[in-house]
Amino acid sequence: MADRRGRGLYFEEFQVGDDMISPGRTVTETDIVQFSGLTGDWTQLHSDAVWAAETPFGQRIAHGALGLSMATGLLARMGVIEGTALAFRGIDEWKFSKPIFIGDTIHVAARVVETKAVPRLGGGQVILAVSVVNQKGDVCQRGLWNVLIQAEEGPG
Repeated sequence: MADRRGRGLYFEEFQVGDDMISPGRTVTETDIVQFSGLTGDWTQLHSDAVWAAETPFGQRIAHGALGLSMATGLLARMGVIEGTALAFRGIDEWKFSKPIFIGDTIHVAARVVETKAVPRLGGGQVILAVSVVNQKGDVCQRGLWNVLIQAEEGPG
């Protein structure tokens, strides 16, 4: 039988202190327009260039939730949870510190801060301290993600 494991890490392979950096991704006007359409959030700060120019930001910014959504995709692109993530269980202490502008290139920096075996669910909880960082090195968003990762032996 073929190995069904993805390229991700099993729960036992995550160690507190492990650091991971994603590839970058440039945020485009199209990203913002599509996210507005998907969510129905056409707030002027995201959709009206003339109006947004008069704000303290001086231009349109990406939705905070768009940055968070992109972060989930960037974490997936690292490959460490591919085929082994069982569930995204929660986000704690998420902060939106700086705006993400059209043209910014963001990446995710993540550190394993806690692991806890959950045998009844076939894996374990991995707590990641996640930061969304722009091309200048500014942390735009940050917080803790709780991800359930499959154990090597799977459900008991």
